[in-house]
Amino acid sequence: PAPRAAPAAAGAGVQRPLRREDAIRNHAQILAAAEQLFTERDPSAVTMDQIAKAAGVGRATLYRRFPDPPAVAAALLDEHERILQGRLAFGPPPLGPGAPPAQRLAAFYAAVLDHLERHLPLTLGIRPGPARFSAGAYRHWRAHVRSLLVEAGAADPDVSVDALLSPLAPEVYQFQRHTLGFPPERIAETLGRLARGVLPEPRMG
Repeated sequence: PAPRAAPAAAGAGVQRPLRREDAIRNHAQILAAAEQLFTERDPSAVTMDQIAKAAGVGRATLYRRFPDPPAVAAALLDEHERILQGRLAFGPPPLGPGAPPAQRLAAFYAAVLDHLERHLPLTLGIRPGPARFSAGAYRHWRAHVRSLLVEAGAADPDVSVDALLSPLAPEVYQFQRHTLGFPPERIAETLGRLARGVLPEPRMG
């Protein structure tokens, strides 16, 4: 008779899910620790050893997921940008669907300015200058603002969209916020007026 198969080791069925849970937990710990480090000091000075120690994971665990600190920073920035993208697509108006284009554009300006205020060192360090135009976030913001221009019947939305996004360049925000000393509220209010001037709100009646 054919030999009987050896019984499965106890707990073998849960090993894979447990490994996946460990990976998810380690990933979250790494990003949380890295965010704290990048906030407290110059992101370019943060090392992999510092991230591993702050996250409570081994260096091997960290290097299995990320090759260097810029990769950790990029993953962290992507996480924050995905949250904002979700709010644009599914959140309540005026940032989410359901409000007139001018209101949505003003809300978009305010949300991105808040994002820059929180994560400016990362944004400047990870996607400097022209490199940011090839990033997924810029393409997403561009598609969003272009759709608002089209909805409002604006002329030549393909050119206008980049003009409307230009005030949100990290270098521009850094100059206005930290060189000129403008408070975030003043910048947001001004960009809100720009939104309402470019995309007038529909007249009632």
